[in-house]
Amino acid sequence: MDQKTRRIVVGVDGSEPAERALEWAAGEARLRDADLEVVTAWEASRPLYGAGAADVAAVARVEPGVRDAVAQHAQTVADHAARRAAALGARAVPHAVEGHVANTLVELSGGADLLVVGNRGHGGFGSLLLGSVSAQCAHHASCPVVIVR
Repeated sequence: MDQKTRRIVVGVDGSEPAERALEWAAGEARLRDADLEVVTAWEASRPLYGAGAADVAAVARVEPGVRDAVAQHAQTVADHAARRAAALGARAVPHAVEGHVANTLVELSGGADLLVVGNRGHGGFGSLLLGSVSAQCAHHASCPVVIVR
């Protein structure tokens, strides 16, 4: 009988909460004999402040050189985190994915056994106990979600 490959997705952004989430996910991947997908999502756009209500989704694209630098940085973060997870004994694969962070993690939760995120990341609302990404993942993921404090 074929046994389905187990899969855990962990979101990382280089923050301390993401590091703790990675460590937890690596341990869980070892216990479950699961593959660990280490995901750094990134966007190379910025909102256009002052846009009208009908233009809420308006964004200004950044210069190609900046976009390339953001993509490279995201890959570096994912690679570093995957090496750290491997050092902790997990079978880890890094992924740097262009897209909105919460949407990307929710999408990747499809078919996963577990989605792991930190309670906060590099977002601008440091006073929040639960970040917007972790809240969106908890509400919309297709699999169980662990939010590591």
